[in-house]
Order: sequence, then structure tokens, then C-alpha cells
Amino acid sequence: MKILIAEPMAPAAIEMLRSEAGWEVIVSDPTSFAQHLADCEALFVRSAVKVTKDILRQAPKLRVIGRAGVGVDNVDLDAATAAGVLVMNTPGGNAVSVAEHTLALMLALARRIPQASASTTAARWEKKKFLGTELRGKLLGVIGLGSIGREVVKRARAFEMRILASDPYVSSQAAADMGVELASLDRLYAESDYISLHVALTPETRRMLNREAFAKMKHGVRIINCARGELVDEAALVDAMHSGKVAGAGLDVFDPEPPRADNPLLQMPNLVATPHIGGSTEEAQEIVGFRIVEQVVEYLKNGLAIHAVNLPAVSPEQYKTLGPYADLAERLGALAAYISESNPKAVRFAYSGRLAELNTALLRNSGLAGLLKRSTEQRANRVNAMQIVSQRGWSVAESHDPRSGHTDSIRVELETDLGLTTVEGSLVLGRPRLTQVNGIYCEAALDGRLIFMMNLDVPGVIGHVGTVLGRHQINIANFSLGRREPPQSLPNEAVALVQVDSAVSEAVLAELRENPAVKYARVVEL
Repeated sequence: MKILIAEPMAPAAIEMLRSEAGWEVIVSDPTSFAQHLADCEALFVRSAVKVTKDILRQAPKLRVIGRAGVGVDNVDLDAATAAGVLVMNTPGGNAVSVAEHTLALMLALARRIPQASASTTAARWEKKKFLGTELRGKLLGVIGLGSIGREVVKRARAFEMRILASDPYVSSQAAADMGVELASLDRLYAESDYISLHVALTPETRRMLNREAFAKMKHGVRIINCARGELVDEAALVDAMHSGKVAGAGLDVFDPEPPRADNPLLQMPNLVATPHIGGSTEEAQEIVGFRIVEQVVEYLKNGLAIHAVNLPAVSPEQYKTLGPYADLAERLGALAAYISESNPKAVRFAYSGRLAELNTALLRNSGLAGLLKRSTEQRANRVNAMQIVSQRGWSVAESHDPRSGHTDSIRVELETDLGLTTVEGSLVLGRPRLTQVNGIYCEAALDGRLIFMMNLDVPGVIGHVGTVLGRHQINIANFSLGRREPPQSLPNEAVALVQVDSAVSEAVLAELRENPAVKYARVVEL
């Protein structure tokens, strides 16, 4: 397996990758990494490398992209998802570093440290010119209480600042536990002496600090942005700084990056600017390097996706429970696709027992991946399955009934233009087993090469199957039967799953169908 590192990473993290048997680790750089893409299965990046649709086309074997850091703006998530490539990041790994940088910018603005330093090193002793202000007693408005926002709160409290916060995804109790009062954005704008941004870039947050927002702020507010440059309307900020509405701004991020040399913002005397170095500390770089390596190794070896941004993420504890059932769902989906007829239009998943009480998004995606594997040239997996079926116009539904049955089970219903195919299964001794097909009980292993048959339950069918397969030197590994009880005057409808040890040609299937009782015969590869 080839692992490609496209940007600098802590040496100890690289050694962790090299310690994996059979893994070839290539350490490259942002200018030449593309020459190694053709057969790499994992790609590590930071923020300099742009993973575009063209880059993904050059990496047909790529399975996972590890972003050492929080933001994934440099990765085309839609293209990665369409290619079936998992993308994961390391939220919180550099939270302390960014939080400390946020406080550093606040202190630099409060005490005019860059200007005072420039004046002093120019041999001017302008002691009276640089009268500053204290952070103590000032009101800090924190927008976003994620991992970085929470670390900012901890440090601001040490400076005896009062704190308001705005975050629609944090409960009042959780905020109170941090010693923070939740407030609306309008109130935060109106009352804050400092406003610090710690939110992700979304359509709702893009240019959230615009002319309308600045108009709502108190006169002399100071703005700190160590999140994303696109959160601020730079032209509106320049005007607000000119008017005095904004007394100063501390910016670690810009739009675009690097900012153009003629950007009016860079000419503002009350600006403190740094080149996106909030997370650039030795400690943070080592932490995020280790974390992303650990996550990618766990995914490549065990299938556990931690901090995935384009796949339903589960915790390691949840995955211990859900992982085997995800495999079951995928095999059931594949079986349904093999034995159904015509074009699918709807898929329904039903979960029973304890499974019904869990987050089943991973199971759903796994089942869809199984359904798609036979019917598409596009690589379908748990990452892109939902996207593919949406593009194909399938409807997808899930139902959960923890009280039905005594077994944790999954039922897949595939509706096509010609009818409904239903398969159900569970785990037996930790292995995926089929329990029902189209409402007929038939217990069989969901593994290997199978012949699926539907027939009338009349004498001679089993003997016919044995004779045909024996004539072609095809060994039977297992033979599972089931039948539906019909009205007494009609023969039983039956199903059979025959596990075999060698390939079955279409000619052999044709011979099986020569028996008038055999209505359907197809090979299933699991």
C-alpha cells in the first residue's frame, strides 16, 4: 500500500506510518506530489495543497485524504465524495494554539504592540504616544463555541473579561457550565468591546460581518478573526475602521490568501495582521500530525472513520457495535441487487432490536453501497453511496422498531419497476447470515459464491441440482432451503441458496432451469 505525504509532517508521525508492514511511505511536497498519485491509497495534506477534481482523477486508487488541521476548504468534498474517497480532519488538534493567538491579537490591539515595537526599533522613544487599554472588565463576544471558541473562553476568563457567546448548537446549560452567557448576534454586536470569530465557513456565515452587522456594533469595537477570511466583508471592515466604528482589527486570515498587495485593509494603521499562523506552533503541528496519522491508520486497517467530513461518523465505541452490522447491510444490499429484476426506484431499510435505537446512517450507506456495486461503473462505497442514489432518483427510507423480534436484524426492501425484493439478515456468532428472502425463511451464510434459486417445492429439484453441478465438477459447500406455505391445492413456493466452491457459467444455470420446477436461477458473488 502506498501512502503519500504532500506537505510537511512531524517526523514521529511519519515514522508511525513507516512502522506499518507492507506500507510504502512517500514524503513529497506541494509542488511535486502529483507525480506519485497514480497508485497511492492515502494522501496527507495540510492547507497548501488543493485537492481538486483533477487531482482526484489522477489518483484512481485513492481511498482516504487526511487533512492535518480543521478546515477542509482546500479539498473538493463533492468531487471526493463522488470518487468514493473518505476525507477526515483533526478538529481540536490546534485549538489551544489558535486560542492563544486570538488572545495575542487582542493584547496586540489593546496595547498597540506592533506600532510600539516599530517605533522603538526605529530609535524613537514615544512612551506617551502608546497609551493602551486593559482587557480586564471588557466584554468579549465569542461567535462559535466549538473547540477553539471554548479554549478562547478559558483564557479570556483568566484576563477577567466578561463574555457573551452566540452558537445555535450549544445549550444554555452547556454555556453556563463554561461560565458564558448565550446571546443573540444582535445583542452580542451591540454590547461587545471585542468580537472574535470561531465558526466554520458556510453559506450562512459567509460575510457575516458585513455593513449591516458593523452598523449594529458599539462604537470602538475591536474585531478578531482567526477562523476564515471569508467570514468578513473586507471592504465593509475598511469603511468601519475609517469611521472609528471599529477601533482595530486583528486578522490572521484573509480572502483571498495571501491578500493582494493593493488591498486597502493592509494600509490601515489600526490593523494587526499575521499570515494565517494561528495553528502554527510546534506543539499543534505535532498533535495534528499524530492525530491524522492515527485516524488514517485506523481507517485503512479497521474501517473506522474518525472525524470524517463526508461519511456518517461514529465513535470507536459505536463502531464496535455497528461495524459488523455495516458489513451485514452491505452484503444484504448486494444480494438484493443480484436477485432483483428491472430498474430500482426505491430502497427501504428496517432495523429491529437494539439496532433500531442507534444512529443507523452508516448502516444505510453500507446497504446502498452493496446495492450499487453491481449496477454502476462508478466506484460505490459507504462514502458516496447516498450521493449516487440521489443522482439516480431513488427514494431512500429507514424505519426503526426496537420492539419487533428478539434479534438485532436488518431488512432491505428494493422496489423496482417489476416488483419488490426483500432480504433480511442478522449476525450469528458474529458472522453475517441471511434469515429471510421475500418473506420465506431461509438461513444461509452471506459469503462466497452462491446460486440463488426460486422453484416449486416438488420432488426431484434437489436431485436435479446435485446432478447438474456434479456433472460440471462443481462442489457444493452448503445447501440452504426454505418454502412458503401456500393454499393446500397449490405446490409450495421455495427458495434455495447453494454455496459452491468454483465458478458457475451461464450454461450451467441454463441446465438448472431445464427442470420445469425451477423458475429462477442466478449466481451471486459476495
